[in-house]
Amino acid sequence: MKLSFTLISFLFFSCTQKKVAPPLPVLPTPTDAQLAWHDMELNAFVHFGINTFTDKEWGYGDESEKIFNPTSCNPTQWVSVLKEAGFKGLILTCKHHDGFCLWPSQYTAHSVKNSLWKNGKGDLVREVAEACRQAGLKFGIYLSPWDRNHNNYGSPAYIAYYRNQLKELFTAYPNVFEMWFDGANGGDGFYGGKREVRKIDGQHYYDWPATLGLVKKIDPHVIFFSDAGPDVRWVGNEKGIVGETNWNSITPDTLYAGKPGIEKLLNEGNETGTSWIPAECDVSIRPGWFYHAREDSLVKTPEQLFDIYLKSVGRGSVMLLNVPPDRRGLFHENDVKSLLGFRKLLNEEFKTDLAFRAKIKSDAHRGNDYTSDNLVDGNPETYWATDDDRTTGSFEIDFDEKIKMNYVVLKEYIKLGQRIKSFSVEAWVNDGWKKITSATTMGHKRILKTDPVETNKIRVNILSARTCPVISSVEVY
Repeated sequence: MKLSFTLISFLFFSCTQKKVAPPLPVLPTPTDAQLAWHDMELNAFVHFGINTFTDKEWGYGDESEKIFNPTSCNPTQWVSVLKEAGFKGLILTCKHHDGFCLWPSQYTAHSVKNSLWKNGKGDLVREVAEACRQAGLKFGIYLSPWDRNHNNYGSPAYIAYYRNQLKELFTAYPNVFEMWFDGANGGDGFYGGKREVRKIDGQHYYDWPATLGLVKKIDPHVIFFSDAGPDVRWVGNEKGIVGETNWNSITPDTLYAGKPGIEKLLNEGNETGTSWIPAECDVSIRPGWFYHAREDSLVKTPEQLFDIYLKSVGRGSVMLLNVPPDRRGLFHENDVKSLLGFRKLLNEEFKTDLAFRAKIKSDAHRGNDYTSDNLVDGNPETYWATDDDRTTGSFEIDFDEKIKMNYVVLKEYIKLGQRIKSFSVEAWVNDGWKKITSATTMGHKRILKTDPVETNKIRVNILSARTCPVISSVEVY
């Protein structure tokens, strides 16, 4: 049987095509643990403790353990609500600045073991960790470095105490996904009856490399959060909003938890930063972080939470929403209603991706494995890329018929680093291209909300990048 000249030519061409190498990574790049953290997108903070019963935000450290006595404490309710609302993890304030511990620590009397709750036999950390495990949520720990109760705070003896408690927690409650500590360190306090002001050198007192190294030996996969990381950084505010320009990198060599004047750097990151330390956007569903009955009418609405989502997750970060249990030990009804309303709104706004499997073309691509088809295939591990010497490019989606759109969602393939510096989106309107939105960085996920547009095709233009763009998906809603 004779083969046609066309078929022979095709087979010869296919066999002689060289495999095009993928783009080289642009440093810094995320670790596997950081990639998993990025994918979580929505996590919860739970502030609960002595302050819940004293109506304070920061306890002084002299509060009696007896006042901690939630009447209907039910971590399963917390976790159930959070899971229904789409949250992936929960970080519990195991010890806040007042020093009261939610587990029966062997290193202090200032804990649940001397409370009225469950006659001193309870262990709230264990209950929350177990509720998370059963529901499939990840469990995290907040352990305040500042302790206004402990008589040795400010001396080397307290560092030994703090490290002993870390060992206690990470040994007794394994598989912690994130450890959280903040920059509130030193000031006035009870300090075992001294009632004085104690100041510490925030940069050196805790010897964080050694302290975190101790935890890392117990759990090598834990993510560490603080103002400057080392794995996740503070966003520089407590509004849950990251900068419109948001680089996942900073250079942490002179940074430390509590260092003043670094809020802008933390909010925006730094294009030339040496370490991948993405921002986590912490915010409370209420004005305060602990429960106060007077704030029952001030719970953020689903619409307010959705706006924060667009300015956190929608700018490439993770949203960490605090939901404080009330004195019963339950999420208040108003908080639950808002959380579930938030989930309903998310589901409605991002219900159907109009770009999935749509016709798409680009003005350039890097070999046959990195075409624009990868942008709409639903596979996060495939991507569109250009040749190394090209830092601009565009791709166009044809919807065949007119659609109504409000959102464009773009994702970089951040395993190879963050690259995009600026881009724009155009829609075909009245027989011509009209710019409908633009932005700077992209990162893990960039959600751009537009005025309602009717169009049958859109074009995304990469205007500037550190090196060749590498984008894993485009979605339209």
